[in-house]
Amino acid sequence: MSNNALVTLISRILLSILFIPAGFSKLTAIGGTAGYFAGLGLPVPTVTAVIVGLIELLGGLAILIGFQTRYAAILLGVFTIATALVAHLVPFDQANQINFFKNLAIAGGFFVLAQHGAGALSVDAKRG
Repeated sequence: MSNNALVTLISRILLSILFIPAGFSKLTAIGGTAGYFAGLGLPVPTVTAVIVGLIELLGGLAILIGFQTRYAAILLGVFTIATALVAHLVPFDQANQINFFKNLAIAGGFFVLAQHGAGALSVDAKRG
């Protein structure tokens, strides 16, 4: 096993551990999530909650195991930027500014992963 394969695996784990539990949490508490989304002014908050939960959970799992990694990474990168803009772009709120820039940094990690691929320790590599 190469160092590159191990570092890429660790990177996928670190990127996915935020999204898997967040998606699961949203899907198991749809009412609360929909209420939060309604407060943000998002359309059809219950449908949006389900879609967001599925993107986070399934996208996070895809990144974790390295399945269709380039597509999942692009999807989650764009999703994370959208989340930054919708939920964390609050002027003069330091906590939200920190989360805004963290989201941008996470998106950058996803885009590097999309460019680089899942590495040797992944479903993608085993599929050929």
